[in-house]
Amino acid sequence: MAKCPTNRSPGCPVEGALDVIGGKWKGVVMFHLLDGTKRFNMLRRLMSGVTQRMLTRQLRELEADGLVHREVYAEVPPRVEYSLTDKGETLRDIILALKAWGETHVPYYALSKQELPETESA
Repeated sequence: MAKCPTNRSPGCPVEGALDVIGGKWKGVVMFHLLDGTKRFNMLRRLMSGVTQRMLTRQLRELEADGLVHREVYAEVPPRVEYSLTDKGETLRDIILALKAWGETHVPYYALSKQELPETESA
């Protein structure tokens, strides 16, 4: 993770925050954990397109940054659950604001491929 120099620019905290929560999947993981604890396979089902390896990596990074808690239960087969930590909960309003912004300003995310307008060929 990048560290800001002592004579940092005003945007340096934003860069630091994006280092922690940025990327294609971290925000989505946190969004799905807003409504409670989830097991790994449930997260994977909710996030079509993410590979098992990538989801594992993103969860480990979020855990290392103190945003996600990983609970392993000594059962056979082992059960692992993920939830937001108190620090992760502090991002609730930001994640919901990103969702609202996306719904308003990136409307094609809510449309199916059949509803997308045709593009003109050059």
